[in-house]
Amino acid sequence: MRTKILLKEADLPTHWYNVVADMPNLPAPPLGPDGKPVGPDALQAIFPDALIEQEMSRERWIEIPEPVREALDMWRPSPLYRAHRLEQALGTPARIYYKNESVSPAGSHKPNTALAQAWYNRQQGIRRLTTETGAGQWGSSLALVGQMFGIEVRVYMVKVSYEQKPYRRSMMQTWGAEVFASPTDMTESGRKVLAEHPDSPGSLGIAISEAVEEAAGRDDTNYALGSVLNHVLLHQTVIGQEAKRQLAMVDDYPDEVHAPCGGGSNFGGIAFPFFADKAAGKAVRLVAVEPASCPTLTRGPYAYDFGDSIGLTPLMKMHTLGHDFVPPGIHAGGLRYHGDSPLVSQLHHEGLVDAIAVPQLETFEAGVLFARTEGIIPAPESCHAIASAIRSARECAETGEARTILFNLSGHGHFDMAAYDRYFKGELHDYQFPEEALKESLAHLPKVGQG
Repeated sequence: MRTKILLKEADLPTHWYNVVADMPNLPAPPLGPDGKPVGPDALQAIFPDALIEQEMSRERWIEIPEPVREALDMWRPSPLYRAHRLEQALGTPARIYYKNESVSPAGSHKPNTALAQAWYNRQQGIRRLTTETGAGQWGSSLALVGQMFGIEVRVYMVKVSYEQKPYRRSMMQTWGAEVFASPTDMTESGRKVLAEHPDSPGSLGIAISEAVEEAAGRDDTNYALGSVLNHVLLHQTVIGQEAKRQLAMVDDYPDEVHAPCGGGSNFGGIAFPFFADKAAGKAVRLVAVEPASCPTLTRGPYAYDFGDSIGLTPLMKMHTLGHDFVPPGIHAGGLRYHGDSPLVSQLHHEGLVDAIAVPQLETFEAGVLFARTEGIIPAPESCHAIASAIRSARECAETGEARTILFNLSGHGHFDMAAYDRYFKGELHDYQFPEEALKESLAHLPKVGQG
């Protein structure tokens, strides 16, 4: 039985796939505080022109610059695996495949866009970038490519993850980045949060506010975002394109594609190339998997909201829990975001993408089973996709249906062992965010653009 399905370096995609070209409705435009659509000039203070152009593009295919492709081949194409041992443990007739993005130098899918963003910034003469990070996968990825292109990197890391995941912080520092626990007293945004909540655990929204504020206030600095925005998801589509080609090599095609979803880059990266087939009439189910404690797609309304906690970004139409929502300190730090990609949100709102919320204990149970069968210890974020795929495979065991299930293993858990230790000690718990707290957060949504 074939286990590893490998492509050659020459098979690396030459173009990124832009899902906007195949969406039945154009994306809702970003709005300014006055409720009017904002143009590219609103982004020029923090992004290079090429990325702004990609953000607004409706072209189906966007060419990957050759220097970016040459750098991507340090770890791409990534392998596709058939999870034979997991299938056997579940007693399922389903065929389970996973795309292994943990093989990148930073250990996740995040360098796919970090590399592209750093290159475009360097081409425009930018030598310094600020960013946020939750679990540290994105921050370490930007630190890695900053070193490759001679760019200074400053990372605002969500405080609870800064404390939970010290070795991610060490990785960033090893690659030359500065790392600070957010909220800090270094920005007006951070000082405002600390004045109201001195013991704030932080959130991705707060860290984004700090990073954006600093980038907008310095001519020599731009901002880089690890998820949510269109151009970020665009760069990740190398994952799904490779997976389609690899499955074709074994004469297979997924009935279902599962991926974790916090901001959306993980899900969009593997699922969007299959959405192109879905838009053309192919039957394929695309499943975004989020934490039950941060249920953006499954419980958040589809509304205009800020991408950060303080309100420095344009308003984006997305599923949101409210920009000042601060989720519990679960160990899947990369999924603790109040909003979601506008593209993923719109597709879900229109019924073209499914979403489920999985409790924390189920995700760790799935991660342990995966590690004991397939050998790889997955990151807590990846455990969400594994849990969803296992649910589906168990359904097949009951019905006898032999579905093909694909999921994205977006990162390894080598620096998340403290979370696994707590799981084995029985110290982790499921968090169901209270309805009253959710209503309170949603009460603060901006009033513009909600008609």
